[in-house]
Amino acid sequence: MNRKELVRRYKEAPRPMGVYRVRNTIDGVSLVGSSADLSAILNRSRFQLDAGMHPNRALQADWTLRGPEAFALETLDTLEWPEQPDYDPSADLQTLAALWMDRLRLSGELLYNDRR
Repeated sequence: MNRKELVRRYKEAPRPMGVYRVRNTIDGVSLVGSSADLSAILNRSRFQLDAGMHPNRALQADWTLRGPEAFALETLDTLEWPEQPDYDPSADLQTLAALWMDRLRLSGELLYNDRR
């Protein structure tokens, strides 16, 4: 297989979608989110935090104070892409993220989602 074919296949391959979190390993506070492209959102979150421009001010303040070594960027859950070509995962991803936030709150974990 030539290089062009490999690149084309990579670009056409479905990306993993699901729920992620940015977890403060010192204070135990997490930001939970969802995306149709987990690797892209985790890269974007890290870039925004490193650049000091993350939209969640509480998370950004802790990142700036504690440094990136005090945080873990994790995938909590994934969804499989169905065979439907017109599938919009938005509602399913929001529901899954809400379930994870409820689960974490019930276990006593604090969320940056509740602090802006």
